[in-house]
Amino acid sequence: MQDEVNSGDKKAADSSETPSEDTATQSEKINAEIVEELLNDDALTETDNLQEQISNANDQVLRIQAEMQNMRRRAERDVENAHKFALDRFTAELLPVVDNLERALGTIEDSDKAQQAVFTGLELTLKSFFDVFARFKIEAIDPAGQPFDADLHQAVSMVPNPDVEPNTVIEVFQKGYTLNGRLVRPAMVVVSKAS
Repeated sequence: MQDEVNSGDKKAADSSETPSEDTATQSEKINAEIVEELLNDDALTETDNLQEQISNANDQVLRIQAEMQNMRRRAERDVENAHKFALDRFTAELLPVVDNLERALGTIEDSDKAQQAVFTGLELTLKSFFDVFARFKIEAIDPAGQPFDADLHQAVSMVPNPDVEPNTVIEVFQKGYTLNGRLVRPAMVVVSKAS
């Protein structure tokens, strides 16, 4: 009987060790799972952070590339405009010479044989000026009989004239000029007004 008691005690002792070992093992397993889960969460969080940083870096690269492309286009446009309008001031300086040649031609009478050679010389000189102007896309604005355009014309005076529509250019004092479509000098005109 004693053996039975001892064996019962052993069983009780064994059974008492087993639950505590099971609890320790279960506790270790739970701890390991929690640690693994935390590591996975940290890894996921870190992965998410890295993906977000990569996405932000890609966005920045795209923005920088777009900005560089815009800067390149602006620089090309500026260079093109510099080439197109480099003669702007030079053209403005030549216009009074052309005006004086036209005035000189206007003062010579066609019937005067003595001045015929001078007239022909001035006419050829003026023609060569206009040929050069055409080559460099300098165009005259001679708006006689056209409606007044404030972007291209400068009204010197307004005169009542019942024969034409109001705001019509009836006289041109000085022709205007454009260089590649941009105004160099407005035409100085007299404009009709309603009586």
